[in-house]
Amino acid sequence: MTTSKKEPTRCRWAGTDPLYIKYHDEEWGKETHDDKVLFEFLVLESAQAGLSWITILRRREGYRKAFVNFDVHKVAAFTDEDVERLMQDTGIIRNRLKILAAINNAKLFIGIQNEFGSFDKYLYSFMPDGKPIINHPVSSVPASTPESDAISKNMKKRGFKFFGTTICYAYMQATGMVNDHLASCDFR
Repeated sequence: MTTSKKEPTRCRWAGTDPLYIKYHDEEWGKETHDDKVLFEFLVLESAQAGLSWITILRRREGYRKAFVNFDVHKVAAFTDEDVERLMQDTGIIRNRLKILAAINNAKLFIGIQNEFGSFDKYLYSFMPDGKPIINHPVSSVPASTPESDAISKNMKKRGFKFFGTTICYAYMQATGMVNDHLASCDFR
C-alpha cells in the first residue's frame, strides 16, 4: 500500500514557483532581529518598488554579490565608480535611483544603529508593546497599516528613499514584524 504525502497548504500568493514556495515556507513572516538581514531586506524591498517580488527573488544572489553580501558599512562607502559598476551589473535591477537609494539608505541605517543601538530596536519601537503582530487573515491582507505608515513616515523624514508605506508593510511581512500567513496556511 502506498501512502501519498499531502502537499502542505500555503498562502495562495506562493503559487507554484519553487523559489516563491521556498521563500514563503522558510522566510516570509519569520521573525528576525538580525540587523544584517534587516538591511538585506531594506535593499531588496526598495529595489522591488514598481516590480514583482519574484523579479527581485530571482536576482537575490546578484544583489548579494553586487552589494558585498549586504555589508552595510561597505555599501555606505560605495563611490560614484561603484554606482557605475552596478549600472552595468545584469544581476540586479539597473536603476540608478534605486542604486543611489541603497547607498543613501545604508548611511542612514548606520545612523539609526548609532542612535538606537540597532536598526531592530528602532523598528520595534513602532510596534505595539515592542512585539511582532500576528494576524489571522482568512483571505486577504492589507497593503499598509498604521504601523507601516508611522515607520515609513519617520524613515522618509530621516531621508530614506523607496520606502513608502506599502513597501514598508511588505518589509514588515518579510522580516516577521508581521505574520500575515493565512489562517489556513500550514506555515503560520
